[in-house]
Amino acid sequence: MKTDSMELLFEQLSSALFAELHDNEALSLSVSGEDSQFIRINGGLIRQIGTVEDRTLELKLICDQRQATGSLTITGVLQADLERCHAELSRLREEVAQLPVDPFIVLPQAGQTSRNEARGKLPAFDQGIEQLLPMLQGIDITGIWASGEIFRGHTHSAGSKHWFSTDSFSLDYSLVNDSEKMVKETFAGNQWDPSVFDRSLATALDKLKAMDQPSIRIKPGSYRTYIAPAGVSELLSLFSWDGLSEASMRQGKSAFLKMREQEIRLSPLFSLSEDFTNGMVPRFNESGEIAPERLELIEQGELSNCLISSRTAKEYDLQSNFAVEEEWLRSPVMACGELAQDDILTALGTGVYLSNLHYLNWSDTHGGRITGMTRYACFWVDNGQIQGPIENMRFDDSFYHFFGDHLEAVTRESQINPDVSTYEGRELNITQCPGILLSGFSFTL
Repeated sequence: MKTDSMELLFEQLSSALFAELHDNEALSLSVSGEDSQFIRINGGLIRQIGTVEDRTLELKLICDQRQATGSLTITGVLQADLERCHAELSRLREEVAQLPVDPFIVLPQAGQTSRNEARGKLPAFDQGIEQLLPMLQGIDITGIWASGEIFRGHTHSAGSKHWFSTDSFSLDYSLVNDSEKMVKETFAGNQWDPSVFDRSLATALDKLKAMDQPSIRIKPGSYRTYIAPAGVSELLSLFSWDGLSEASMRQGKSAFLKMREQEIRLSPLFSLSEDFTNGMVPRFNESGEIAPERLELIEQGELSNCLISSRTAKEYDLQSNFAVEEEWLRSPVMACGELAQDDILTALGTGVYLSNLHYLNWSDTHGGRITGMTRYACFWVDNGQIQGPIENMRFDDSFYHFFGDHLEAVTRESQINPDVSTYEGRELNITQCPGILLSGFSFTL
């Protein structure tokens, strides 16, 4: 079922459901789905190919300051889908009558509409293997190729309607050498260009060659460190959990409380915004509200804004900036600096080069401390020369240091790091960030 047909079906279903609402009811509908191809690669060979066509409709019924939600899978057959939607609406009416009053419900508002189609250049599904296979010959590579269209839609009975669709691809892969050491990379975008991928793969193969050297064990301590964009993206991901949420701030759980209450600042080299100008992530949230195209969160080390949902705004008498209800980052962009890519090893001198970080969590939320593990292509560098891979280490350090007084430089180039998880479907969230050079980064064991 093509996306334009899905958009029409979504309009037909919503019109029919809105027509049967009672005077004291408000109904919101959200649709999400994809038409994707997945190719599983192992040992440099194509092992599995499949396509996914998925459409899920979520209903939120509000009645007398109470709300209930439900969801169902859309088949694409109008009459059958209508019958199932009517049955789900009836079920929600029974459920909502038994729920307690919610004092912070935000009723949908009329007047906001948007439509955005971000078309890309992707290999046709019957050409995916032909595009990938020649590039993988003779390489021990394992990963997942995902490609196709993702869409989101929202409408509610107050009169708002939004539609977003985009083409995108990602190749999330690892290269493996004879001693089973690995380099992990993600190549993603919406304009597939084999020559660009060749260059990216060549860089990854250079790292893999460096992995052939004997592993080096470093002692716990603080070292000069460079963290590549993929690792920085992992650090920024923690800011969505008890981080830049206004509700977390008001409840005393946020890692940024010191910045608000004690006026502590990070490095002037660090700026972060929620930025939708790339057009790859929809601006509307689950309530059909449109977030600002760009919201400055941290400007040159100073906290400017937190993410405020309309629910939080109502609870604490604030102005909403139309974040999602969970108040997590959807399209964070970290500002670039002046460090050239070719100068990274020279600027690092002697220290640790980290390509990837994994298993991150808060170790001391109020202190801004994050713990995790190094993994894959992480190297010991001496006098600007890679000496070999380091054995896996645990780190534990505060962003008040690595985005604060220990931040020496930020690279000129940034990288788009997509969320490649597929638990309930392909994700749209992305993080765009550069690499960072630190005067010190703490490794604990």
